[in-house]
Amino acid sequence: MISSLYASLLALLIVWLSLRVIKLRQTKKVSLGDGGESELQVAIRAQGNATEYIPISLILLLLLELNKAHGALIHAGGIAILAGRFLHARGLLTESSRYRVLGMQVTIFTLIGLASANLIYIIYGGLRPL
Repeated sequence: MISSLYASLLALLIVWLSLRVIKLRQTKKVSLGDGGESELQVAIRAQGNATEYIPISLILLLLLELNKAHGALIHAGGIAILAGRFLHARGLLTESSRYRVLGMQVTIFTLIGLASANLIYIIYGGLRPL
């Protein structure tokens, strides 16, 4: 299944973000919360944001695949969500509002696209050539 590929890659992104939080907690000696450490606050937020948007993205991607959408459409959605989440995490971690905003734009538009494609498949039985 194509969606398995993107679920795996996005899981690795979450693991990487989680390891950053763990490392900062150890370095800053903070066991719970952020201890008022701004670097840790940012890392926690990057991890949290990924865990907020990735699940619904993967659900929509999997449903699109189960609706027997064309593989190219599923790959496009998977690549877009992966890129959006990576750009957003990079923007947060490097304090680059440009990447952060771009990452959210890609994520939101991808969610809209995946939801819309699923609705089309449900209502019309798939995308039909003109």
